[in-house]
This record gives sequence, structure tokens and C-alpha cells, in this order.
Amino acid sequence: MREIAYEDIVKAVKNLVMHTATHLPEDALKKLKEAHEKEKSPVAKKVLEQLLENAEIARSEERPLCQDTGLAVYFIKVGQDVRITGGLLKDAVNEGTEQGYKEGYLRASTCECFSRRNLKEEVGYNLPAVIHIDIVEGDKIEIEYAAKGGGSENVSRARVLAPAQGAEGVKAFVKEVISEAGPNPCPPIIVGVGIGGTFEKAAISSKYALFREAGTPNPDPEIAAFEQELLEELNKLGIGAMGMGGTQTVLAVHVEKNPCHIASLPVSVNVQCHSSRHGHVTL
Repeated sequence: MREIAYEDIVKAVKNLVMHTATHLPEDALKKLKEAHEKEKSPVAKKVLEQLLENAEIARSEERPLCQDTGLAVYFIKVGQDVRITGGLLKDAVNEGTEQGYKEGYLRASTCECFSRRNLKEEVGYNLPAVIHIDIVEGDKIEIEYAAKGGGSENVSRARVLAPAQGAEGVKAFVKEVISEAGPNPCPPIIVGVGIGGTFEKAAISSKYALFREAGTPNPDPEIAAFEQELLEELNKLGIGAMGMGGTQTVLAVHVEKNPCHIASLPVSVNVQCHSSRHGHVTL
């Protein structure tokens, strides 16, 4: 049984939060550069230049990529042969999150639902984090993190379709969601689609889909083809970079499919803005 200290998890999470806030990951940066090369509209092309410049300034000066520094979302795989010493995993992740947001001078965005009162004094600075944990084989802990901003999360949607609507119904729903979102999620965006399972499984799958390296296809050839078809259809909407029109509205579409009940077809669409701040660390 391998042991991992509570404090090592706290330190790793803190560093992950601070680095991700200022360094756009290479996969997102690569897709933005590709979008700039492909864009047909001069106005949208200029906007993409500004987004790339913003990413470079953030990296070189270690300043936040966006004023909305998001809520902390984690997908964590814990090896069954790991024992954490000195405390609980969730407590370590929350403590590391709080330290990272404080020391990185990142905005505390967590509030009470109805009063909108900021909870930094009562619960913790930008706490609690949203944490999904899975037990897997091995003796390591793999932590995947994303800072999820309000603009992209606000336009995300979930719906349970009739089974007879099938793949065409899913496609129509995804197009409806992105069309209605328009410029609000700060395109060009990455689109995560969760299909099947139950209502909550579809939603979680659509969020997890955003953690995949941008543009990498689903290992299932049929789903990979569906992703490409959706990407082409969504880019025909003409929303463009920051809603200025153009050919590059979506950088990537990632689909995760699950078995579901014979009487239902749950679908969820989770949107991520061009500033796809995500990272991972393995302990």
C-alpha cells in the first residue's frame, strides 16, 4: 500500500490552480492558432489575434487569462492501492484550491444561491470545489482540474429526449443550444456532449468531455465521425470569434456516450469558452 501525504496533495492542487489561471494549455492554444489560420472573416481573424495576444501576455506576466477565474472542478482517479495520510482527500483538494485562489489573487466567485452573498468568510475562499472521485486500479492519484467560468456554464443545457429522436435528435439539440448561446460563452468554444446514462450521468459526462485534449477524437470511430459532423455543422452557424461572425465558432466537439434506459435518451451539452483552463497532475 503506497502512502501519499495530505500536504503533498494540498501543494499539488495549489500549484495546479495558480498555473492554470495564467497559462492557457497547449491543446487550447494550438486550436486557437489553427482557428486563426482557417478563419475567413478579417474581423474575426483580428479578434483571434487579440485572444492569442491575451494568452501570451497572461503567460509572460503570470496574470489571469480572464477576470472570471471560475469555479474549481475536479475529476480525480484514486488508485485502490493508495492510502492518504494526515487527512481526507476532499479536504486536501479544498485546502489546495483555497490556497491557490488566494495566493494567485484570483477572484472568489462562490456565492449563496438566493441572497448572492459571497461565501468566502463562511465556507472558504472560492469553496467548496466541485469534486468527482473514481476508484481505479494502481497506486497513484490522478487529479484533473478545470476553472469553469460563468459565461460558458450559463449557456449549457440538459434534456431527456424521446428514444425515437435518436442521433438526429441529439444533433438538433446540440445545434439549438449553441445557436441560442451565441456570443455569450466567448467563442470560439469547446463543446462537450454527454449522451445516455441517466439525467445526471449525461450532465457529468458532458463536463468530463471538456477535459479531453482539445480535438482528439473519441476512440469509437462512429462517435468520432459524429463529433466531426457536429463540428462542421456548428461552424456553419456563423457566430464566430466573440460573436463577430466568421467560420470558426467551435474549436472542438467531444462526445461521451453511455448505455441508457430503454425508455429515455438523456443528452447534455456543456460549453467551455476559448480560455479552456484545465490541467492535471499525477501523484
